[in-house]
Amino acid sequence: MEPIQPNLWAISLAGLALTLLPEMAPAQNRPRVDFLRDVQPIFRAHCYQCHGPSSRQGGLRLDIKKDALKGGISGPAILPGNASASLLLARVQGLNGKPRMPFGFAPLTPQQIAILRAWVDAGAPWPEGTARPHWAYVPPRRPSLPAVRHREWCRNAIDYFVLARLEREHLQPSPPAPKSILLRRVSLDLTGLPPTLDELNAFLADRSPNAYEKAVDRLLASPHFGERWARPWLDMARYADTNGYEKDARRSMWPYRDWVINAFNKDMPFNQFTIEQIAGDLLPGATQDQLIATGFHRNTMINEEGGVDREEQRWLTIVDRVATTAQVWLGTTLQCAQCHDHKYDPFTQKDYYRLFAFFDHTEEPVLDLPTPRQQAERSRLQARMAELDKLLKSPNTPKEQRDQATQMQADLSAKIAALAIPTTLIMREKQDGKPPSTYTHIKGAYLSRGELVTAGTPAALHPFPRNAPLNRLGLALWLTDPHNPLTARVTVNRLWETLFGRGIVETSEDFGTQGSPPTHPELLDWLATEFLRRRWSIKAMLRLMVTSATYRQSSQASAALLERDPYNKLLARGPRFRMEAEMIRDCALAAAGLLSLKIGGPSVFPLQPEGIWQIPYNADRWVTSEGEDRYRRSLYTFWRRTSPYPQFVTFDAPSREFCTVRRIRTTTPLQALTTLNDPAFIEAARGLASRMGAAGSVRKGIGLGFRLCTARWPTPRELAALTKLYDEELQRYRQDTKAACALIGAATPDARASEQAARTVVANVLLNMDEFLTKE
Repeated sequence: MEPIQPNLWAISLAGLALTLLPEMAPAQNRPRVDFLRDVQPIFRAHCYQCHGPSSRQGGLRLDIKKDALKGGISGPAILPGNASASLLLARVQGLNGKPRMPFGFAPLTPQQIAILRAWVDAGAPWPEGTARPHWAYVPPRRPSLPAVRHREWCRNAIDYFVLARLEREHLQPSPPAPKSILLRRVSLDLTGLPPTLDELNAFLADRSPNAYEKAVDRLLASPHFGERWARPWLDMARYADTNGYEKDARRSMWPYRDWVINAFNKDMPFNQFTIEQIAGDLLPGATQDQLIATGFHRNTMINEEGGVDREEQRWLTIVDRVATTAQVWLGTTLQCAQCHDHKYDPFTQKDYYRLFAFFDHTEEPVLDLPTPRQQAERSRLQARMAELDKLLKSPNTPKEQRDQATQMQADLSAKIAALAIPTTLIMREKQDGKPPSTYTHIKGAYLSRGELVTAGTPAALHPFPRNAPLNRLGLALWLTDPHNPLTARVTVNRLWETLFGRGIVETSEDFGTQGSPPTHPELLDWLATEFLRRRWSIKAMLRLMVTSATYRQSSQASAALLERDPYNKLLARGPRFRMEAEMIRDCALAAAGLLSLKIGGPSVFPLQPEGIWQIPYNADRWVTSEGEDRYRRSLYTFWRRTSPYPQFVTFDAPSREFCTVRRIRTTTPLQALTTLNDPAFIEAARGLASRMGAAGSVRKGIGLGFRLCTARWPTPRELAALTKLYDEELQRYRQDTKAACALIGAATPDARASEQAARTVVANVLLNMDEFLTKE
């Protein structure tokens, strides 16, 4: 697992040493500490609970300057200019036999203690008056491009910001990635699929100066673009094919998933993308697609257990909708204000329930989605039923005819049901003529109602748009208002995170005071303003990012660079990190020649190990799909919240019970066991082995398999090692044909069974290489 690094300001290698050992460094060389940026967040997170506005234990209050400098009953806690003699530093380190503070909680990290020490030694500078707003709550201003010494490296504006930072750190960018690696990288990023051999060969043969840009445009136009970019959105939308909780019954939500895919493929402007999902039903003349889009907030879980209070369950779904809306569009942990005013960010409990009111004025119907043929047949059957109804209602209808009509009606109802008309869950506004309102809840408890509040938005942010309706449509317009300081920043940061493995703000789910500061704040603001200038176009922003020199760098790093910047926050090299769960499976199927490229439709059931589903209530079973549905892209895999596809879970996919903005990448032995032994991976290895066998010689086959997995040819050393493995396995399987048949799935051995088994072992190794599992 990648360790989560503390939130530090940008520091050089020398600065790092000074931070960890500040007492050894001359004062003039220490990193400058800003109270509002560096110190106050530590006080707020770790000190205010006991020494803040609501509690002043020991007589000490740290949220007001004069009180903090005055100290408590033990005397002054802060001696400006003398950290070593300050009680504050002694107590957070647990010196002099006193308990370490904060008492009863995790201690401050060495880096946080170093920040406090540097601040006190610098004279404890503390600005007078009202604190500046947190950077994320100030609308972004478009910065000028910084001056750089080696501007010839820059391909677009992004590179100026990155290079300026590198030059300040006395670092140089890495050389460009090899063409084959770069094409694989950008293909995975834009479509989620590796390049085909034809695409790879064509790109390598194209010597034109804009060959890469042409490849990028082709990938952006691919119908698989929408599939790749729908995946992270569905995590945030908590999309699933079941209701959740203990019963976890099936639901029909795949039309919403397909709407998301189509929206990304059409490059629907992100503001419209937002409006249709938050309030598509409130648009004039709302289309069927716009109604389907409101499924975003019907993805909440539904508790069907016996004894459930339906109104309380509805309330809990709205709690989820408020939290999800705030995380997805505002990068804010607003759910903290369900029970009390937010401890760290400027949001009150009243703000929370005013936002809650927008969603407390809705209905939750099921929308039928018949095909034209189904609609015509249903209309015909319904017309016949209407005729029979008239017959049944007539007092002159003889009993024999009445009985016949009743039976015919039952038959017609069965025929309508047999049409299997698709449905999906949508949201509609209540038509009661009342403005949205709701009650606050004391301490966030469902049964403890407080005052009645009308819908509104947080007072600390920009005002509600003038003339906007006071409903979900107005809320969506507020979210995408150009004056909103968060939505554009949060969104471009998420795009950056998907491409580079880490956001400019690492905590992409939290832009508040407890989140990570941006590594490149000017770049983040430039991207946010550029997003608006480009009319909220996701494709335009992605094209800008992937055509930058920053993105095109080689991901290879020297030992010195790894020591200096192990997590590549400074961007002195290209992105390199393990692929996400669904991409790993899709790439294995693509290498095997098995992947179905069919787009959309109901969810499918690919091969998974036996015994995963144990559904006590409804005896629901996982029945593996037949034909090409067995090999559909992972995006279409049936998603049961209580038992997600195990291969995905192993590679850090969430359950989708709640909104997930950022998947945390882990490394565990289970992942290697999965790619080595999972039946789906063994099946992929067999497919890859068959492709290798069609290449002719053993060495050609191994070279082909290697290239299908990595987009490059193996080195002589790699080829020799894999060939040796093949020879060893061939000898083993010639002596054990039963094992060979078991591996390749053959009932009886034939003359080539041992060769195919040996190739399957090699293929399995190729699918387990770090280079295959990693986006280089």
